[in-house]
Amino acid sequence: MKLDGMELVRCQLCGRAGGHTPTLGELLWSCPDCGFVWTAGSAPAPEELYDEAYYTTDGYQDYFASAGQRRFEASRRLRWLLSTVRPTVLLEAGCAGGYFLEAAHHAGITASGIEVSHAAAQFARDHLHMPVRQGYFETIAPTLTADVVCAFHVLEHVEDPRAFLHAAHTTLTPGGWLALEVPNIASAAARRLGTAWPAIAPAYHRWHFTPDTLSRMLVESGFRVISHDTVFSRFYWRPAGRLRNARDLLVADLAASRSPRVTHPQLGDLLRIFARRDDRAVS
Repeated sequence: MKLDGMELVRCQLCGRAGGHTPTLGELLWSCPDCGFVWTAGSAPAPEELYDEAYYTTDGYQDYFASAGQRRFEASRRLRWLLSTVRPTVLLEAGCAGGYFLEAAHHAGITASGIEVSHAAAQFARDHLHMPVRQGYFETIAPTLTADVVCAFHVLEHVEDPRAFLHAAHTTLTPGGWLALEVPNIASAAARRLGTAWPAIAPAYHRWHFTPDTLSRMLVESGFRVISHDTVFSRFYWRPAGRLRNARDLLVADLAASRSPRVTHPQLGDLLRIFARRDDRAVS
């Protein structure tokens, strides 16, 4: 709801009610107190959004037919996870078609997933033979126990990010690890491209995080932030794709970061963060 240029909602991060700042032609709103950013208006329920069309034409360019690329992404995420954590029991939220679970299983990890999309959950079970429950993470996860919870490009989609983090906290064993990846609204690409930045995705992405706002929300949800960094989008492209898009991606990234590296403390397209359940922070 809007009145006289103000969106009359409560900021999910600091709780400010109304008086928020419109950005990108009122496509997004920003809280003037804490800097948290979200998409204007409301969105359909997730089960209505993430149907088979989302994975074939709308959100992805045929997710189900791009196994090579999905496995490459999964291997990179698993390498990042294992650089810091050695899971015993892993639960992935929003596991989509199950490629990260497959990589984790091949690494000897007991892993299962929760996925809201019927189409994706069925694909994970039928084609990759991964143990995936269909439904809402916030409902199912608290009935399970894991020492690691992963969520890659999930938190920006959920209806209530604090409810999601509360469910993750409940699921984790004391001192358990949470590994998140989300688009970085403070990235060089977001600033350069504005509404053309692909991760704006207003039909699907409700919340837009920076390293500072995500860290604050995690701490306030009972976690201790261990580390974070960012990667440029080409980090997840296979070599042939990087070469085809070198002019568009590499040149812009070099100009922003002054380095050919695919990682950066703040300016990359994607924000990765490790946090641990901190029971001292929960009343």
